[in-house]
Amino acid sequence: MTATDPALTSGQQPDTSVAALATALLTALTAATGRPAPRLPDAPSLAGYGARVMDLALAGLEPTTRGAYLAAWHQRLLPDLGDVPIDRVTCGAIDRAVHDWATAGHQQSAIKNTLALLARITRQAVRDGWLAQRPQALKGWQRLYLSTHDTADDSRGLALPDFTTLHHLADALTDASHDRYPGWGHAVIFAACTGARIGEVSGVRISDIDTGRWIWHARRQTTPAPGGLTDKRTKGKRARLIPVIEPLRPLLTARIAAAQAAPEARLFTGPARGRITTAGLRRATHWDDVTRSLGLPHLRRHDLRHTALTWMADAGIPLHVLQQIAGHRSITTTQRYLHPSIRHLTTAGQTLADYVNGNCRPIPGTPQRW
Repeated sequence: MTATDPALTSGQQPDTSVAALATALLTALTAATGRPAPRLPDAPSLAGYGARVMDLALAGLEPTTRGAYLAAWHQRLLPDLGDVPIDRVTCGAIDRAVHDWATAGHQQSAIKNTLALLARITRQAVRDGWLAQRPQALKGWQRLYLSTHDTADDSRGLALPDFTTLHHLADALTDASHDRYPGWGHAVIFAACTGARIGEVSGVRISDIDTGRWIWHARRQTTPAPGGLTDKRTKGKRARLIPVIEPLRPLLTARIAAAQAAPEARLFTGPARGRITTAGLRRATHWDDVTRSLGLPHLRRHDLRHTALTWMADAGIPLHVLQQIAGHRSITTTQRYLHPSIRHLTTAGQTLADYVNGNCRPIPGTPQRW
């Protein structure tokens, strides 16, 4: 007689996990040989397995990325999935964890780092035979984030409205800092006029500014790393050329002169001549209190970059040039800045109205003009 799987006769789907298949094979061998089968080892937990393969999972990463992944391991993976056996880290388990992280207020970038590390660990688990295939995380989880002003996918909504608002912000941040250090305001204006990240602002050297053509050669950024701050190449590891607009040039000329022509001197530093960071800028200028008082409670340091790119798009800079200035790898990322502003929409509407009123034949029985 042929043995029948009870799961099939009961209408249930058979368990096709690696452990289940191995158990079925050993059971068949026991029945055929009459000898007791060796006991399969229990699958280790994600915490235990991850600890054993962590060095391999982090191989090839930069120190800053390693630090972010290790933070994700201790702050999210261990508390929520650490006790789960490695062969039971399923798509559903990951989906529930991601949902919990998002609703608990973890940043999108933090969740991306967490999923990236989990992918490296589960890929090794596949190679070791604990998983048949690597589980996939919930698709579209970023939609769990809702901005107060529905600007999660609208970079324009994150930008400052005009140059006057930018100057008011820079002056207020300077006034709120210890000894009213002007360097904080200067760094903010530079970021909002060039589309630079704060780390890139910190990395600017005097020699990077071509004052003949007024072009900035963006080559490096300053980022936190294990053991302190470090300088490395810009995001994407590609240098890019960024125009320095005329209103920004007097500020840079004064800072270059203050550096006494030292070509490798940093253009922007903190009051103690140290490297600046987005966290340092936030603390030193009381950023949250200042932006709240100015009616900009949701403004972040990175929104200075959104401001510059939005203004450049409004000014009519071609898409491919804007992509090069921003350093975007994907053209779709740059296209987010091309949504027309309210001013442009109003102008377009008025232009259409003038055209229709002046050139359209009236509809019979209606006034000649709207």
